[in-house]
Amino acid sequence: MPSMWLTDMQKVGVAFCSGGGLFLFGGVVMFFDRSMLAMGNILFLIGLTLIIGIQKTFVFFARRQKLKGTAAFMGGILLILLRWPLTGFLIELYGIFVLFGDFFATIASFAGNIPVIGPYIQMALRKVNFARRNAELPV
Repeated sequence: MPSMWLTDMQKVGVAFCSGGGLFLFGGVVMFFDRSMLAMGNILFLIGLTLIIGIQKTFVFFARRQKLKGTAAFMGGILLILLRWPLTGFLIELYGIFVLFGDFFATIASFAGNIPVIGPYIQMALRKVNFARRNAELPV
């Protein structure tokens, strides 16, 4: 497995993002628990800022082609904090797909290299990719 060269700050950022993901997953499992979703969002944003830096984070969210995703993501967080967790999470999920959709292929290839569950992830990705490829064939 290729080694990643991260600074200590970036390693802490990865831990915060991982914790944010776990809290978001826990919030969904606990029937959209507002406090867990809010904590997951906060940890994710802190982690992202620690990984890429404050200025690059601001530039990422303020890009012209990502403004719709940024508005949906921040609006979803606001709705979660205003006690509309299901609606807020769905809007936030749309924002995440718009903002981070370019990174999903990279994340999937990285997840395929995880020692124990990596082959299963790669097999699932091949099945999804195969189904999508067959759907686009001309008849």
